[in-house]
Amino acid sequence: MSDSAAGLQIEPIIDTSIADRLRAALPNDVDYASARVVDERSEHLTVRQNTLEPIFNEFDTGVMISIWNGGGLGYAATADLSDAGLRRAVDTARYWATVTAGSMVTATPPPDHTTGTYRSPVEIDWDTLPLGARLELLHQQSRLLGIDKRIVDWSARLTRRNVDTLLVTRGRNGESGEIEQRFSFVYPGMRATANEGTNTQTRTFGANAFCGQGGAEVLGRFGFGDAANRVANEALELLTAPNCPSGVMDILLAPDQMILQIHESIGHPLELDRILGDERNYAGTSFVTPDMFGTFQYGSELLNVTFDPTVPGQLASYGFDDDGSPATKQLLIENGVLKRGLGGAISQERSGLDGVSNSRAASWNRPPIDRMANLNVEPGKSTVDELIGSIENGVYMHTNNSWSIDDSRNKFQFNCEYGQKIENGEIVGTVRNPGYRGISRNFWTNLTGVADEHSFTVMGTPNCGKGEMNQMIGTGHASPACKFSNVEVFGAEA
Repeated sequence: MSDSAAGLQIEPIIDTSIADRLRAALPNDVDYASARVVDERSEHLTVRQNTLEPIFNEFDTGVMISIWNGGGLGYAATADLSDAGLRRAVDTARYWATVTAGSMVTATPPPDHTTGTYRSPVEIDWDTLPLGARLELLHQQSRLLGIDKRIVDWSARLTRRNVDTLLVTRGRNGESGEIEQRFSFVYPGMRATANEGTNTQTRTFGANAFCGQGGAEVLGRFGFGDAANRVANEALELLTAPNCPSGVMDILLAPDQMILQIHESIGHPLELDRILGDERNYAGTSFVTPDMFGTFQYGSELLNVTFDPTVPGQLASYGFDDDGSPATKQLLIENGVLKRGLGGAISQERSGLDGVSNSRAASWNRPPIDRMANLNVEPGKSTVDELIGSIENGVYMHTNNSWSIDDSRNKFQFNCEYGQKIENGEIVGTVRNPGYRGISRNFWTNLTGVADEHSFTVMGTPNCGKGEMNQMIGTGHASPACKFSNVEVFGAEA
């Protein structure tokens, strides 16, 4: 549901009474039952070309009932949280558990009934920044973006989402669990598009990557209030820049491009449900096979990748996944060797492989599936200047603007918004339309430099799609700048 009223305040519905009613509604004569309530409230503000677009407020609440019994599994989702509505959902889920008994690949329920809480760390409550102040900030950024007649389109936007979840579980022998999590998300963004003749160039504020958990402090964390002038001037700069050169050379990827590289060529290939074939008809499979874990050299010895939902303020931090498994930091790739996959408790049971707590659902009307959460490349020991100084011929690429990767997440081609030519260890100028291509299982072995913690940036991707029916969800990624050698680079035509 939505409401266009400015400044609409919608209080969360999750409280003690709903927990008690959910617990009373769940049956005690089945192997395992759960009720997961999701209550979401969001505000969307956009100023485009110095004009405020309609303010959009959104709220959405519902519950997913899941029942495991006798080797079957049934789901039923409803927005009717009355006692009668809950009873109908329980009856429907029980029916489908009976229908699917004996027909499931696996119907092993989550292993535990966990109790706990999680809260996004908030330093400055969003509502302490009045609506008028939020709009004036956007108008200010819009004025700074539209500084030249060659900038033909520009916008600044802010989105705030509060999502509260409650997971109540119950078992046949009287076991029960209760997990309450409260998330606060902020998504700032801006864009400037410049045009001259047939040449059109766009620069963005991190291509939606500068988002995270928290309150109004998220804006300062990513420098939102100071970025508009740079974004606009770089869009103009690209109009006169030469096209990116083509050839095999070194590249240095900025953190806001690294997150896409991590997401597409490490994150998705390591999802266990994809490896098991569940996603084949829609999102594809993976070049990774179960026998690779523990031995496969995924990248050079400089590559260390962690799954870490405990990073404060990162987009996909949480205390528990949506099946109730406690979230802990795990090393997926160590010194380039593949150690562990991205699969929740059910996928771990099916595959016999170690996984992580990443069984996640996009909303109350979707069941949890294996999803990336915070997937990070750990910092190295080089400074960015040292990495630039080590490159005789290459391109420093910033901010993804398009991507293409095959259905096994192996062969890929990525394009970036902004490039800087490097010659003999120095940046010598800007280039437009930079792009590169490669093969995942080879590309990461060409990782020859990883910058230290000074360039390590915690970001996210707010709109990763997966699953049938589709689920759009946020994933967190963090990385320093990274150098890759012997990469095929090209410049797209203007």
